[in-house]
Amino acid sequence: MIAVALAVMGMVAGGATAVAAAPLPETEQASPYNFNGIIRDGQTPVEGVEITVTGNGVDETVATGADGRWLIGVPSTGTYTVSIDTSTLPEGLTLRDPSFESREFEVGGSTAVGVLFPFGPATGGGGSGSDPGTGSSGAPSGSEAPAPGGEGTPGGSSDTGASSNDFGSQLLARVISGLSFGLLLALAAIGITLIFGTTGVNNFAHGELLTFGGIVFYATTTLVNWPAWIAVIVTLVASAAFGWAHDWGIFKPLRRRRVGLVQVLIVTIGLSIALRYFYQFLIGGGTEGLSVDRGAVLQIGPVLMRTSGVVSALIAIVVLVAVGLFLTRTRIGKATRAVSDNAGLAAASGIDVDRVIRIVWVLAGLLTGGAGILYTYFIGANIKWDVGFTILLLLFAAVTLGGLGSAFGALVGAIIIGLVTEISTLFIAPDLRYAIALLVLILVLLFRPQGILGRRERIG
Repeated sequence: MIAVALAVMGMVAGGATAVAAAPLPETEQASPYNFNGIIRDGQTPVEGVEITVTGNGVDETVATGADGRWLIGVPSTGTYTVSIDTSTLPEGLTLRDPSFESREFEVGGSTAVGVLFPFGPATGGGGSGSDPGTGSSGAPSGSEAPAPGGEGTPGGSSDTGASSNDFGSQLLARVISGLSFGLLLALAAIGITLIFGTTGVNNFAHGELLTFGGIVFYATTTLVNWPAWIAVIVTLVASAAFGWAHDWGIFKPLRRRRVGLVQVLIVTIGLSIALRYFYQFLIGGGTEGLSVDRGAVLQIGPVLMRTSGVVSALIAIVVLVAVGLFLTRTRIGKATRAVSDNAGLAAASGIDVDRVIRIVWVLAGLLTGGAGILYTYFIGANIKWDVGFTILLLLFAAVTLGGLGSAFGALVGAIIIGLVTEISTLFIAPDLRYAIALLVLILVLLFRPQGILGRRERIG
């Protein structure tokens, strides 16, 4: 089921677009991309400030609304100049750096580009280009600038934006983006929770399983130019084998020697570091683009999305349903749940615990490798050597929030984390969104230490 679902994505990426772009009104067909932002004086929105975008046949000026938001659509990718009319600023509000009055920005992979105009005392410094930070104004709206680490960071280029700058449209765009992001987190998080449930090990090298899937997909589609559907199958087989190799080469010998969980935890941290820098040696320290077609820009109500985002979310749903059926309807799935509940009792009842653990590692590798394919496709069809490590903390947050050892809890926790990280960017600087997600985790655990779907354990 996983291979079939991801092969569908392969056919879409290979040029046969399975999801047709919905016909847009004539006014929207000319604006599949946009620049946007918020102008604030401290925390107070500023109305009536004029912003102008020029370039590639575009010369359009808009004024900020009552909420300080502005949005200008552009017809195609390319380089544009975004300017602010400082004469329309209220008295006492000035740019921190005069060179920010007019800057060039490039529309590329993302449908929406957030633009920052920082205000404050003059610094006398110069600068140009996109500033990924946020200040007292210009917090990106609808789409945010890449977080530290480049495009291969969570939500860094989800290609989901609103076709207008009203708050309702922006909120809907963030909700859809958050759900898509949460579904992709869930694929990888379920692997973590299955491994923990059957072995008691928190695998800190799990992010590298995701990176492995992305790198193999990059190598097969871009370096050797195989058809995308073949690349998907090869990546899934390689990821499953990589998961099996983890257990056969490292964790099974450690179990036989009855090595303590603390020592095993240190092993996973060392394995994570070793794999991460091995990946850097293989593909370099930059961000590499994948030669896969991301499809047309679709309009779903007031929301603009890339076909790649829609396909990734749909495939994630199909795979998650398949995993749920596997765990609840098959003998191996029931045995996995039995080992997770009580390994000793499962062994006494005739279940081969080592075989179940080996199958869990293979399944975790398969799911996480598939998540690597979908995630690299979702964030802009690019891969970076540490892409899995950048979302590892969010994966553990999802698992802990849902309840350690619960696959369905990992799904719920991942969706909550995805929604919180995306919706929070409407109100705070994008760089703080992961801190907000972890704050939600802390608050939930203060009132329900076992997580949302976890079981309360008796101690003593």
